[in-house]
Amino acid sequence: MVYDLIVIGGGPTGEKAAVAAAFFDKKVALVERASAGPGGAMVHTGTLPSKTLRETALYLTGSRSRELYDEFFQGIPDDRRNAKALMCRLPTVTGLQADQIEQNLERHGVELIAGEGVLVDATHVRVGDRVLEAKNFLIATGSSPRRPAGFDFDDPEVHDSDTILELERLPKSFAIIGGGVIGSEYACVFSAFGCKIEVIEKRPRLMSFLDEAISDALMASMEKSGIALHLDDGVERVERVGDKLQLTLVSGKVMEVDQVMVSAGRVGNTSGLGLEAVGVALDERKLVIVDEHLRTNVPNIYAGGDVIGRPALASTAMEQGRLAVAAMFGLEIPPRDFDTIPAGIYTIPEACACGQTEQELVAKGIPVVTGTSYMRHNARGQIIGDTDGFVKLVFHRDTKKLLGTHIICERATELIHVGQAVQRLGGGIDYFIEAVMSYPSLTVAYKYAAYDALGKLMGRTIHPLE
Repeated sequence: MVYDLIVIGGGPTGEKAAVAAAFFDKKVALVERASAGPGGAMVHTGTLPSKTLRETALYLTGSRSRELYDEFFQGIPDDRRNAKALMCRLPTVTGLQADQIEQNLERHGVELIAGEGVLVDATHVRVGDRVLEAKNFLIATGSSPRRPAGFDFDDPEVHDSDTILELERLPKSFAIIGGGVIGSEYACVFSAFGCKIEVIEKRPRLMSFLDEAISDALMASMEKSGIALHLDDGVERVERVGDKLQLTLVSGKVMEVDQVMVSAGRVGNTSGLGLEAVGVALDERKLVIVDEHLRTNVPNIYAGGDVIGRPALASTAMEQGRLAVAAMFGLEIPPRDFDTIPAGIYTIPEACACGQTEQELVAKGIPVVTGTSYMRHNARGQIIGDTDGFVKLVFHRDTKKLLGTHIICERATELIHVGQAVQRLGGGIDYFIEAVMSYPSLTVAYKYAAYDALGKLMGRTIHPLE
């Protein structure tokens, strides 16, 4: 039997590609090596686990509304602030998602094959004792945490973003090397659970891809929660001193902590797949090189998701799977809008961005006007105790079209889609002024951010309560 498509890897790219091809009556198999089942890093080690831990930490500690329920927070017994409590919901969520993916594959007639796939040539893959033939292949094996030299990952107290999920005890002090998205998310989770957190970041600010107003607010919030930020700095060496890990920073600072997590980017899961033998080109980070159609230099082999690099989001990975199938079988499907992809950061509070930042637009010489609305002036924000969050909108000064949406507050990753839709449809200030929004709601912040921008265009200040 010859398959029309064999997908190697059952993460978001692999699942959606397999189902899309099967929907169009193609004979499809999906090869998955993980004993936990399909889902990839999205389900088992990355996207969903860190967000699940965040919600568990918020629930158990009351951190979401600490200023409203401070007495409750202080009353949380220590036995609820432990690794077992933090990880308690993780197996349920990952199990449900893996089962759901398996059901989706079965419903569409995709054959799920357990094992590690190794390409024999451009049309055959070996899985255990079987050799399978296919007209097309999709490589969707994802990525893994990069483990830079200088860190002893054999030490049980030195973690990456995968092994951190195997944590058996909560440390009193924790150093997180790398203040990117993953490092910052875990810093907030463990800080909420009472750990003393030290974040070491080589850049002068956390997540410099964010609008500076959002990045500044996030850093201020993290410091307010007790997280120590060591910016524009790095780790020169890590040594074990008794039951502690001693870090010496490039700046000369020395600190001792119980545990360390290294968050230093990711590398493609391409080793052992036989790609080099078949002639598939890889870059220096072991990522598969593809063209605009997600095709590799071997015409019938495609790749998508984290294994091809940025943006490395679950949302884009799903669409890449569908687009790869459309390209390999010549199918007509609507194009995907990758220009307004929301970037969600599940810190405490959440941050999310869509479109361009004020700084990027100014650097390009595009005339802009911004509007900001703070949740402390928003009735729903006051109800939930969000005193620091805000919505910042960036409009073209002349056309008044929305060019960027930047949010930091609870539910930012849900609120962002209002701005995404307006940007996608070419709307601007007028939409927000004219729209009648539910009250009380956090969404109303969009209207008052638009009023703020309109006031600047009119040369006057509009009070946030107008």
